[in-house]
Amino acid sequence: MLLKKLSLINFKNIEQEELAPVAGINCFVGDNGAGKTNVLDAVYYLSMCKSALAMTDAQCIRHGEEFFVLDARYAADGGREEGVVCSFSRKGGKVLKRNGKEYDRLADHVGLVPAAIVSPADSALISDAADERRRYLNAFISQLDRAYLAAVMRYNAVLAERNRLLKTMSPDETMLEIYDRQLAEHGTAIHARRRQAVAELEPLVASYYRALCSDRETVELIYKSELNDRPFGDLLVAARQRDLVNQFTTAGIHRDDLVLRIGGYPLRKYGSQGQQKSFLIALKLAQYAVVAARGEKPILLLDDLFDKLDAGRVEQLLRLVADDAFGQIFITDCNPTRLRRILDRAGGDYALFTVAGGRIARAADVPGRRTDGPESASSDNPRAARAENVRTTEDESRNAPPEKAERTTGAGTPETTRETDGDAEHGRTTAGPDRKGGGA
Repeated sequence: MLLKKLSLINFKNIEQEELAPVAGINCFVGDNGAGKTNVLDAVYYLSMCKSALAMTDAQCIRHGEEFFVLDARYAADGGREEGVVCSFSRKGGKVLKRNGKEYDRLADHVGLVPAAIVSPADSALISDAADERRRYLNAFISQLDRAYLAAVMRYNAVLAERNRLLKTMSPDETMLEIYDRQLAEHGTAIHARRRQAVAELEPLVASYYRALCSDRETVELIYKSELNDRPFGDLLVAARQRDLVNQFTTAGIHRDDLVLRIGGYPLRKYGSQGQQKSFLIALKLAQYAVVAARGEKPILLLDDLFDKLDAGRVEQLLRLVADDAFGQIFITDCNPTRLRRILDRAGGDYALFTVAGGRIARAADVPGRRTDGPESASSDNPRAARAENVRTTEDESRNAPPEKAERTTGAGTPETTRETDGDAEHGRTTAGPDRKGGGA
């Protein structure tokens, strides 16, 4: 998948910008806080219908404004053209359109424009609780399998109903059995798909890690699930009394985990910062390879490239992604001289964009490199037209019958088109999933 044109209005610190990325490597350089990451997050947002960071949709609106608009034009690997426009306003909520037609459900969009991101926030996959790693698995598999995403949504809905029933004074046994059958049906399908995905990822992670580091330590990716040993139905029967006492579901795929090891030991405790970062990069490159093998090449987003990596590993990474196996790439860094030097040694075409105060400009052409596209990233499109488009959406939403507020599931992907702000829309709950069974 190739992003040919990207327009941003009121997205985070970016007031209005337009850029035409090249087909190869696109580098965004500037000081910390300039808005480099916001460009990559906009690309991710158009793929997954949400920010890659822990931000609500309202927090993505530029300070003092009422809406944001992201507009992109893509060319699929087979030559098909796609247009995706996403707008969010404080009053009208979120609207996503593909080629001018509004989606009925945002979940239907996931997988159309695949993307893989490597960022400093990935450290949460190592340091945080198991629900963070489940969310990663859900987002990854959902780009490949919409039936999986639907199963996760249904599982989480049934799980919430079962937990609500368990909190009553005398839970109805018949209803518990109905919920148990539904959990077993959806949970078994989710477990099988997760096990298959991890089995595909593991050898690729090991291969990419060796290519990045030349370390002698072996790395492992292990899918930990109670369903590995017993059928889901048996688990629920065995846990029934415990569930009644605790008033929530204590067994199931909402307790799954992804175990990361280096040299046979937990990566979190025994891996250096460089080893941990290299493992995470290898994981994301493996994800890229699996998705690309099924269809479209994802857009690869490398945020803050030098975070916890020495120059040697960064250069090796760039050599890897400059290969024909990878498609369009977006990179951010704060040091243009360092980045140019490493890119020149690694080889491959690239274009350089400077970012300052939310403004994006195309740097001078790199000698000896192909850098297609305009010299400037500034937009000539009138902002008023975009604003009018959003106002029209708001008017339509006010005149339309009330719709059910959208909520996301453990997959981090919403069910309907319009969203309301709040923690629930990003799959967050006050009670931790591992303690009270909140989310597959």
